[in-house]
Amino acid sequence: MQGSLNNRRFSRYDFDGFFVGFEICGGIGNGNEFAPVAVLANCNVGDVTLEPMLCTQKLRTPPLQVATDKGHCYVSEHRSGAACDVKVTSLTCGKTFIPNEKKRISWDSVMRMDANLRDLFLYEAFLYYNPLLLVTMMVWLWGINLWVFLQSTVSYAKVFDLDQNHLSHKEIWKCSTWMTIIVPTSMTAYLYLYSHGEVSLAASQPVLLYILVAMILIFPFDIFYLSSRYFFLRTLLRIAFPLQPITFPDFFVADILTSMAKVFSDLERSVCRMVNKQVATIAWLEADSVCGSHSVAIPIVLVLPYIWRLLQCLRQYRDTKEKNCLFNALKYSTAVPVIFLSALKYHVLHEKWTTLYRPLWLLSSVINSLYSFYWDITRDWDLSGFSRIFKFTKPSVVSNLFYGRQWIYFWVIGTNFILRCSWTYKLSAHLRHNYLTLFAITLLEMLRRFQWIFFRVENEWNKITRSGIQLTEIQREEEKLLGSNIHDV
Repeated sequence: MQGSLNNRRFSRYDFDGFFVGFEICGGIGNGNEFAPVAVLANCNVGDVTLEPMLCTQKLRTPPLQVATDKGHCYVSEHRSGAACDVKVTSLTCGKTFIPNEKKRISWDSVMRMDANLRDLFLYEAFLYYNPLLLVTMMVWLWGINLWVFLQSTVSYAKVFDLDQNHLSHKEIWKCSTWMTIIVPTSMTAYLYLYSHGEVSLAASQPVLLYILVAMILIFPFDIFYLSSRYFFLRTLLRIAFPLQPITFPDFFVADILTSMAKVFSDLERSVCRMVNKQVATIAWLEADSVCGSHSVAIPIVLVLPYIWRLLQCLRQYRDTKEKNCLFNALKYSTAVPVIFLSALKYHVLHEKWTTLYRPLWLLSSVINSLYSFYWDITRDWDLSGFSRIFKFTKPSVVSNLFYGRQWIYFWVIGTNFILRCSWTYKLSAHLRHNYLTLFAITLLEMLRRFQWIFFRVENEWNKITRSGIQLTEIQREEEKLLGSNIHDV
């Protein structure tokens, strides 16, 4: 029996308060097959005990079928005090074990598992396609922004300093249509192949999709809107390295990236699992895994868009000496403690988290939400004079885009406040496992950013218009003076 115990391999995974155990069974006749059997135990980490028993029949785990002869089997138990009702978590049979084999579970096996454990595998599939689905949604919304600007007096081409070859709203929608076709098709192929036991082919689907997206972005030939693609890539490069004067497109795109911080975090997790060959496996569930939920890369990627925007503000202050740039930089700095205090949950004792770090996280979240809301209204949109917003009787520079539609301002200010508060929830690394809730909040944040774009671009257009009026008046005054015979120099 001791020899069999030496061959045994038991793996433990701690996922969001649940304890999951897996055993790998190797067949006598086929050393390359394995059949993991698992039941989710809704309890914390406890002791593991072993009890010997005699196995005389085949162990079935669809679609794999592992044959065993009369040998020792072991029932592994998780015990977490009297409160833990579920004890049997795995069953090991056979004499031959493959130490380097990947732990895979078929779709049928997943559907027979506990609902919470099944959610782990649906979460994995969701993780690969969630970022690209949200990017697709943002492209659709950007096309709507351009269409609305086209119907108004706001010239977005002048605001962004675009040439005549810039993409129209129809071309943006054409791109988003292709994305809407390709991304769900890849996701459907992944689920179909996985459910039919073609795990390797299923694992290749998100990898091929990510490679395709990267190739389209960097493709050097003059097809698929080369100038627009390179304009976008140059803007991203300028955002990451703000070594030159900041233009409106630079900080406009950087602001949008802050709304997509969770998208970048999921992209990093997905690429990590692809690089480490963990797609369609459960290896990433291990807490200490390089692609696990405790990785320090998660808060680092989440905070990057805010750091970039902060550096832009500091660069802008260096160029203009305007104090508002420093206050704007302070706004983005308030997101840093929200992200890193949340990540501390995985690296401190539970008691210390609840008594010290969680209250600090809540406080920093409130500060960040209120500060960001105030800045949206008074600076980004220039809507500080509420009497001018709701009681104006003539078109003014306050709003030409939505003149006469007062309810829009009530709506945009109210929803902006609510969504600013909920957004801090999504920036919190320790809440990332509630993936459906996070997806909904991310989608709502994109809708908030979608309506933010209208007022931010219009505010910039109003500044350009006012500047143009002032320059025209100065030019006319100069012409008047030059036309006179009397000049007082």
